[in-house]
Amino acid sequence: MWAQPYRKSDLEAGGSPLYPMMLESPQLRWAFIRKVYSILSIQLLATIVVASIVVFVHPVANFFVSSGAGLALYIVLIVLPFIVLCPLYYYHQKHPVNFLLLGIFTVSLSFVVGLTCAFTSGKVILESVILTTVVVLSLTLYTFWAARRGHDFNFLGPFLFGAILVLMVFALIQILFPLGKISVMIYGCLAAIIFCGYIIYDTDNLIKRHSYDEYIWAAVSLYLDVINLFLALLTVFRAAEN
Repeated sequence: MWAQPYRKSDLEAGGSPLYPMMLESPQLRWAFIRKVYSILSIQLLATIVVASIVVFVHPVANFFVSSGAGLALYIVLIVLPFIVLCPLYYYHQKHPVNFLLLGIFTVSLSFVVGLTCAFTSGKVILESVILTTVVVLSLTLYTFWAARRGHDFNFLGPFLFGAILVLMVFALIQILFPLGKISVMIYGCLAAIIFCGYIIYDTDNLIKRHSYDEYIWAAVSLYLDVINLFLALLTVFRAAEN
C-alpha cells in the first residue's frame, strides 16, 4: 500500500497530497478516508437511534433499573464492548465478520450511552451534543489543515496512553472514595482534554498511517473518541447542574 508513489498524473486528475512528501496516491487515500467517515456516520446514527429509544421509551430504562434481570443485562452491556474489541481487532480485516462484530460493539455501547442519558436532563444532553459536534468538527478540520502543512501528531501516542492510565486510576479512586462534585467535574474535564487529543491523534493516523484495509479499526478508534468525549462533557455539565 505504502509503496505506491505519488505521480504527477495524480495531480492532473484532481488530487493533491494531504501532507508533504506523500508517496501514495491521494485518490486512494481520500477514498479510504471517505469510507472510514461513512462507517463512523452510520455508527453515530445508530447510537442516536438506540439511545433515543432508551431515553424516550420509558419502560426500557425502567426495566434496566427496576429489575434484577435488567441490572444484570446492563452489566453485560457495559462489559460487552470491551470483550468484543478483542476479536474485532483480530478480525477487523476479515469480511463479513468484521461488520458483524462492529454492529454488536456499536449497539451495546449505544445502550450504555442511552441509559446514561436516560437519567440526565434534556438541557445537559443538548449542551453536550452541541459542544461535542463543534469540538469534533473543529479538531478534524484543524488536523487536516496541520497535516497539509507538515505537522505530525504521532508523538502524542505515548502521552495519551499514559494520560488514560492516570484517568483510570482517578476514576477508581472516585468510585472507592467519592470526593464530591468538584472532583467529578475535574475528572470530566481531564477526560474531555484527553479525548480531544485522541481525536487529533487518530485523525492524523487516518491521514498518514492506516493501511487501506484497516477501515473498520480506524472507524472504531474515532467512534470511541467521539463517544468518550460526549460522555466526558456530559459528566461535567451534569455535575455543574447538580
